[in-house]
Amino acid sequence: MASLSVKPGQRYTLPDWQNNSLLISANAEQQRYNSHQVRQGGRVLRNETGNQAKWDEHKSRTQLKDRIASVDKWREALARCLTEIDSEIDALTKVKQAAENALQAKNLCLDVAIECLTLRESRRDIDVVRDPVEEELLKEVKVIEKTKKELQQRVEDAFRQLCLLKEARGLVDLDHRHKGEAIELDQQCISFSPTSGNISFKVNPTRIPYGTTALSEWEQNSRCNKENAEREIKASIDLRGAIILSIAQTNNELDAQRTATEFALRKRMRDMEAALNELRWQEENTLEEIAEMEEEIRQLEEDIRKRTLDLKVAHTRLETRTYRPHIELCRDQAQFGLTDEVQQLEGAIRALQQKRTESQDALDALYRQLHRIRTDIGYKTNSLQLDNKCMDTRRKLVVSVEKFEPEVDAVNRTRDLPRKSQLEL
Repeated sequence: MASLSVKPGQRYTLPDWQNNSLLISANAEQQRYNSHQVRQGGRVLRNETGNQAKWDEHKSRTQLKDRIASVDKWREALARCLTEIDSEIDALTKVKQAAENALQAKNLCLDVAIECLTLRESRRDIDVVRDPVEEELLKEVKVIEKTKKELQQRVEDAFRQLCLLKEARGLVDLDHRHKGEAIELDQQCISFSPTSGNISFKVNPTRIPYGTTALSEWEQNSRCNKENAEREIKASIDLRGAIILSIAQTNNELDAQRTATEFALRKRMRDMEAALNELRWQEENTLEEIAEMEEEIRQLEEDIRKRTLDLKVAHTRLETRTYRPHIELCRDQAQFGLTDEVQQLEGAIRALQQKRTESQDALDALYRQLHRIRTDIGYKTNSLQLDNKCMDTRRKLVVSVEKFEPEVDAVNRTRDLPRKSQLEL
């Protein structure tokens, strides 16, 4: 009679078995509940942190844009100030040179007057009298010496004012360049994104760098530079008016200088016309080259499209051959050929894309050059028109010095200067 085989070990009751199953089910439900709570909390946290990060980044970007606009506004104001101060330096330099020329011209007048007095000293006997001619000659010498002293003082004043203008210009130019650099850095900050390749953690980025200034101090510095430049410009305008008035009251226009100036102006006009013709020829050739380059870029893009389609075909063939069954999945000559074809096509596409990039760069350079040519044509056309106006204006030099009325400013500024009746008085 065979014996009954009983598995050794502890035997549990049916209630124990049921309780164990219920416990496992309860624990599973509890763990699922806990997991669900964690997931919900994680989702809420992700939404909150994501939204907060998005709004913080949007706020920072907006503040950077506002800062760029503020700095750019000041930069434009400083640029206008630079243009004005450059024009004023140029105008004051010309007026200073005119005063020096007038001072030099007085030497001839003084020599002539002294020579006349010397010649009259050769009179003999009763003719050696103190007549009105001698008195007028002596008065003329005194007037010329007084005029020379006044003009010399004006030249020295102009030199000192030029130094002040250049010093003010240096401060404005430095501030202008600094603001340009600040705008570039802020624009670079705006361009940063989570996918940028040049972002990284920095050591103590929230530190306050040495030399940091307050916003009010920054704005006050720019305002002071601008106001200082405007103050020096105003002083220079007043000085130029005084210098031109002195020249108008004491100096006569020299025919030789007028002839030389008109000759130089006519020569400049001829040179300007030749330069305009050359620029127009360059513009025409550049437009032709731009058309040819655009056609070349279109051809390159068409070839890239064709090679891309060929590459798709080769990729599809290689992928399709991976489904060959069992022993048929071998690296045969067709496999090698398709692989080489893919590599050749990829290299060809890269070469075509590189050439397209180079062609596009060349086209951009051509457009920039065309812009420069057209800008220069506009400048020269305007200069030629101004030179023609100058030739028309120079006809006023035919009038005598007694009727000369100075035009105070070369940069469209006016002053309340004495008119002809006051000069005659």
